[in-house]
Amino acid sequence: MGAHIMDLDALKDAFEENFQSRGELGASLVVWKDGEELLSLAGGWMERERHREWGEATMVPFYSATKGLAAATVLSLLSENGLGPDDLVSRVWPTFSNNSATFSELLSHQCGLAALDQAVGVFDYDSVIAALEAQEPNWPLGDGHGYHPRTYGFLLDQIALLLEGKKVGQVFRERIAEPLGLELWIGLPDEYHDRVATLYPGKMDKKELDSGFYKEFNQRGSLVQRAFTSPRGLQGVQEMNKPEAWRSGLPAMGGLGTARGLAKFYQAAIGAIPHFSEDVLDWMRTEVIAGDDQVLMAPTRFSCGFQMDPIGKDGRKVRHNYGKGDSAFGHPGAGGSHAFGDPESGLSFAYIMNQMDLSVLPGAKCTSLLDALRASQ
Repeated sequence: MGAHIMDLDALKDAFEENFQSRGELGASLVVWKDGEELLSLAGGWMERERHREWGEATMVPFYSATKGLAAATVLSLLSENGLGPDDLVSRVWPTFSNNSATFSELLSHQCGLAALDQAVGVFDYDSVIAALEAQEPNWPLGDGHGYHPRTYGFLLDQIALLLEGKKVGQVFRERIAEPLGLELWIGLPDEYHDRVATLYPGKMDKKELDSGFYKEFNQRGSLVQRAFTSPRGLQGVQEMNKPEAWRSGLPAMGGLGTARGLAKFYQAAIGAIPHFSEDVLDWMRTEVIAGDDQVLMAPTRFSCGFQMDPIGKDGRKVRHNYGKGDSAFGHPGAGGSHAFGDPESGLSFAYIMNQMDLSVLPGAKCTSLLDALRASQ
């Protein structure tokens, strides 16, 4: 039990410090290990006006942390249909833009469909799919990888529709969230809207502006800028505070839920809570691609749909966003939300908040928690 108490103390201090010195407004943090919840912290406010206290049941949009939930859903559908990552996407989607691409390459951001040439809207599903089918790849297949911030969800939705006749959000609820009792949605029903906290954008600082990513992001017409604006719509944080965004069910960025839901999902994803088949568990934790990311402008490493910590030439991790184990995996969301599971330690972690950092990877509030968790192991 001693290690558990250390976890509580280290993380509790770091969580409180975020409110004291890092501008936290409202946040939840949950840690599970080996099928049991070790720690659940929640505090602060759901809006700046301080009308509603933030509690364990508070939900918030968590942007790209949704991608892990969506990838697990599609991997489960592939497995149920006798397919796997090495199968060609065109077996399911004959009009896909590249008939030599595998599901593994699509799920690990290698297909070069991050930015669309056609101007289509995020709520116009059929037009986005047509644009993806017509898109010349942003780079040749086999020439590395680059994060697909927005198009990723449409790619996965189309696979789910073709395999199951339903979009990812509905399959996720039926096959994963409801059986596991997870308060997570990709497409939030109206009866839960009063539990959603208000998001606030992060402030730009000089250090971020000077980074390679933001230089490219602010360069008109760059691949980075085009990737983060394809398809158009739901660009600003204010738009993500509207019920239309919560209902949207966009698998790349439209998820909402609690930190407990995310942490428990990753317990299932590492096999600590029985749910996924052995092949799906293996696909989630197995590296597919690593190297310089052509969109995030930093080293990244992916399994089929999940980020992993890059490993340097010396065999050590370059970053520590996913626990100690080399096979640990998860996904961050814009502004700081973050969740992961580590198969080697049996740990899973989730953190959600409403005062965003301006960071495409986990920012200072989140990394302080991750450092405290790692130090306590």
